[in-house]
Amino acid sequence: MTAPGTRAAAPAEDGDDLDVEEALALVREAKDGHTDRPPAPGSETPGDHRHRAAPWHRAREIAARAARAGTRRAPVSVPLGDALGLVLAAPLDALTDLPSFDTSAMDGWAVAGPGPWEVRDEGVLAGHAQPEPLTDGEAVRIATGARIPADTTAVLRSEHGRTDAQGRLHATREIEHGQDIRPRGQECRSGDQLLPIGTRVTPAVLGLAAAAGYDTVTAVPRPRAEVLVLGDELLTEGLPHDGLIRDALGPMLPPWLRALGAEVISVRRIGDDAEALRKAVGGSAADLIVTTGGTAGGPVDHVHPILERLGAELLVDGVKVRPGHPMLLARTKDAQYLVGLPGNPLAAVSGLLTLAEPLVRTLAAHPAPEPYTLPLSDAVQGHPYDTRLIPVVLRGDHAVPLHYNGPAMLRGIAAADALAVVPPGGARQGEETELLELPWATAGIEVCFT
Repeated sequence: MTAPGTRAAAPAEDGDDLDVEEALALVREAKDGHTDRPPAPGSETPGDHRHRAAPWHRAREIAARAARAGTRRAPVSVPLGDALGLVLAAPLDALTDLPSFDTSAMDGWAVAGPGPWEVRDEGVLAGHAQPEPLTDGEAVRIATGARIPADTTAVLRSEHGRTDAQGRLHATREIEHGQDIRPRGQECRSGDQLLPIGTRVTPAVLGLAAAAGYDTVTAVPRPRAEVLVLGDELLTEGLPHDGLIRDALGPMLPPWLRALGAEVISVRRIGDDAEALRKAVGGSAADLIVTTGGTAGGPVDHVHPILERLGAELLVDGVKVRPGHPMLLARTKDAQYLVGLPGNPLAAVSGLLTLAEPLVRTLAAHPAPEPYTLPLSDAVQGHPYDTRLIPVVLRGDHAVPLHYNGPAMLRGIAAADALAVVPPGGARQGEETELLELPWATAGIEVCFT
């Protein structure tokens, strides 16, 4: 059992030594319908969806490894202003010494030799040309970041100097040679590697790249995602009425996919039109197609038949997780994938985090987060055979399960910091439980729906 708040060992999905053939073998193994339990007596219907369903951790593993086994995506040159969140595809090497000249680390005086010093009339400011050299007994006012005059002994800080009635400068404390001078190349020399391939571009990385003279960086491109919203019963505005309901997934999925690292190129409303769905999937130029609803076996659930018509390779056909078990993952063409989400909102979130997150993360070359565990503040009832994903808020060193966690509910996840991964059979109070943290979650939410 892991200590509260600690990171567990990374699961198999994060391995980097898997080759393409091994990954494809794993994917095909999932298609063969391996299960962790025998079918119920009398339920061995050929092609029964329940018996093709993959265990939750295995489904995530398949999604990550399928993306890794696909065609490698070519790096792109990206302006710094557009590179936040990308992953470096080439090392960031210093293009110049940093700093590129001796600079003052403080506002004060550049001084030469022992004091007291005669002070020049004109000071030295940042961004100006190289100032005249100093001679012993001479000082000049200098600003932070300004070029150091030749033959400077040290920089005397403003608060450590005073002038007498004759205008001579005196130090109020002892100074050392080279004090408060940033020498050329102190941070790096031209050609030094500043950051390796695989570094995530953060605001600090952008600042370093700019300081080192870069206008662009070479990065792994964001995977392009297209969202296809299915269902004739969905409204885009106003109150639900006459059997129609508001579409929650159209507004929710695009920003969530962006938070995972994808570029959402379009959101299209298809309804329950099978031919329109076939054309949309067959004509998509996205790396990832995300559909909402239509993955079960109802009269207007067209996703499976359309994938079969298009010759897609079904990689995951159902996952043993609640909510969201009818989700699916398919390879529609070389280097293109489709994640079919259930239509119920929380079930769709489950599918998004189960299949789309590891797929997008791997395509974008983002490192897998280390699994994070906390003990539960309360017991959680489990499903007999399937994993459950339960919204929780984090309170100190515990995860507090939230109510309103039914497949069609968003009230719990809207208040959540994470989803708890509850194993089959449930979890006891105080039991360490794996958490899927949400990218925008902040601790300290005061309202708890328990």
